[in-house]
Amino acid sequence: MTPSVLRDNLQDFEIPGRVTLLKGKGDLMKIDVHTDWSTAQVYLHGAHVTGFQKKSEPPLLFTSSFSRFASGQAIRGGIPVIFPWFGPRAGEPAHGFARLKNWELREATVAPEGGVSLRFHLPSETGGAWASCSVNYVVTITDSLSLELIITNTTDRGQLIFENCLHTYFAVEDIAAVSISGLKGVDYLDKVDNHMPKIETAQDIRIASEVDRTYLATTATVEILDSKLRRKIRIKKIGSASTVVWNPWAAKAQQMTDFGDGEYRQMVCVESGNVGPNKIELGPAKSSVLKVNISSEAI
Repeated sequence: MTPSVLRDNLQDFEIPGRVTLLKGKGDLMKIDVHTDWSTAQVYLHGAHVTGFQKKSEPPLLFTSSFSRFASGQAIRGGIPVIFPWFGPRAGEPAHGFARLKNWELREATVAPEGGVSLRFHLPSETGGAWASCSVNYVVTITDSLSLELIITNTTDRGQLIFENCLHTYFAVEDIAAVSISGLKGVDYLDKVDNHMPKIETAQDIRIASEVDRTYLATTATVEILDSKLRRKIRIKKIGSASTVVWNPWAAKAQQMTDFGDGEYRQMVCVESGNVGPNKIELGPAKSSVLKVNISSEAI
């Protein structure tokens, strides 16, 4: 379906002054949202939130200036939806297929207090284990950003086993002036150190080299303190047992063609989901709900 035809089919979802459908980068369809407190941008490609910004604040999300915006390519930054696996898989796209698909916009609503909610549906996969699941995603924009990923096992027999993650890239002024709290005492797997099991000993995690850690069996709220922007970002989650912290640092950034060489200094990923040992096993006719709320305040 061409972008112009797709846009015509979506015009019924537009809400004057609140929700607008238009062509974004790479001619991909984009939704612009305006509330009394904030603005946001969401692409149908991947149901991918690429921007969220409170009025009078810098952007909360980071999207690379080198990101590809094209069919079959993942967007680098914002909030990729990771499903049904996390990381590489032989013969399959890294981090699953959800971030590479065009999602269907099913509903756009304005709450009485002025917030906007968008409800997306991932078109069913044909064949294989994933034909037996239904995936829906609700993005709510107010003075904070709320995300709800709902996965249902639609069969009446058999387990659905999967990983999920909201792979959020946060914008920071300078990674050297950033600390991350809420993970002290949590077990994690250190991918940079050959997936070595470790325990987090720092009250405030600081990043000065490549970091790729999967924190396990933690439901804790995590905070990012950015002393240069004088801002605290709070990531509160429900239905998530894993938190991933990632920054590629200089050498890996230079190897990534969709990421600027120096952009690692302006971002950090703090990702909420259920990955590795925390993968989900979902019984027949059962649903799994991953909820994340992202808010910020001045310090």
